[in-house]
Amino acid sequence: MARKARSRDSAREAVVEKVDGGLAELMPDRDRPRAWTLLVDGAPQSHVDLDDPAHLDFEYQRRLGHIADLVAPPGKPVHALHLGGGALTMARYIAATRPRSTQQVVERDSALVQLVRRELPLDPQARIRVRGADAREALEKVADGWADLVIADVFSGARTPAHLTTTEFLTAVRRVLKPGGYYAANLADGPPLAYLRGQVATAAAVFPELALVADPTVLRGKRFGNAVLLGSDTPLPVPELTRRSAGDPHPGRVEHGRALADFTGGAAAVTDAAAVASPAPPPSVFR
Repeated sequence: MARKARSRDSAREAVVEKVDGGLAELMPDRDRPRAWTLLVDGAPQSHVDLDDPAHLDFEYQRRLGHIADLVAPPGKPVHALHLGGGALTMARYIAATRPRSTQQVVERDSALVQLVRRELPLDPQARIRVRGADAREALEKVADGWADLVIADVFSGARTPAHLTTTEFLTAVRRVLKPGGYYAANLADGPPLAYLRGQVATAAAVFPELALVADPTVLRGKRFGNAVLLGSDTPLPVPELTRRSAGDPHPGRVEHGRALADFTGGAAAVTDAAAVASPAPPPSVFR
C-alpha cells in the first residue's frame, strides 16, 4: 500500500511504498513541475521528468545518454536492452530521442515496476517491454545479435550483485549484441578502486575496445562515486565522447587505450567462481 508524505514541494506529495528491494520513495523535483526522483532505502536511483524525458539529471545517466546518442546516427531507431529498470529513465530517453526504437527492460523488483508504471506512466506509443526477472536469467533468453545497445544498471540496495560482475556475464552480453553494438555499465566504487579496476579488467577479457567515463576525483580515488564503462567490438567514438562528457555540468574524464590499461594496475578478470558484489557506499554518500 502506498502512502503519501508531504515533501518540501508544497504542490505535490512524495509517494512512499514498500517494494521487494526495500522502501521506495518518489520525491517531487521542486524545479520541474512533473519531475521526480526515485530513492530506494534512501539511495537515489533515478530521476525522471515526465514533461521532458530527454532531460537527464543524474551525472551517470548523462554519461549513459551520451553513449545512447553515439551508438547510431541521430534519431535512428535502435534495439536496446536495459538490465535494471529503476524509474525507466534511460528507456524513456531513448524512446524520446530515437522514436520507434524497440526496447526491453529487465527489472527483478516487480513491486517497484508496478509503482513506477502507476505513478510515472510510460508513453503508450513507446515500444518498451518491461519484464520482471533476474537480469542474467533474462539475458540468456535474448536472441543472438539482437541488441544495438545493452545498458547494465543493476543494484540490489546500493550494490551490484556478484553474478553480474563476471566474464561469464559479459560473454552473454556480447552474444546478444550486434556487431558494432555497445555495452554500457553503471559502476560504483570508492578508494582504493579495487572493484572498478577489476571490472575494467573483466570487460577487457571480453571486449577489444573499452572506455571509462567518470568524474576525475572518482578516477583518482578521492571519493566514492559512479563510473560508466563502455565496451564494444569496434573502435569507439572516444573524441566525441570526451567532448560531450567534458561539457557536462559535472565534467567527466574519459580513459581509454594505454591509460585505461594502466588504470587497472594488473587487476585480474573476475569469474563466477570468485565474484563478490560491488562495495557498499559509505553512509556519508547519501547525506
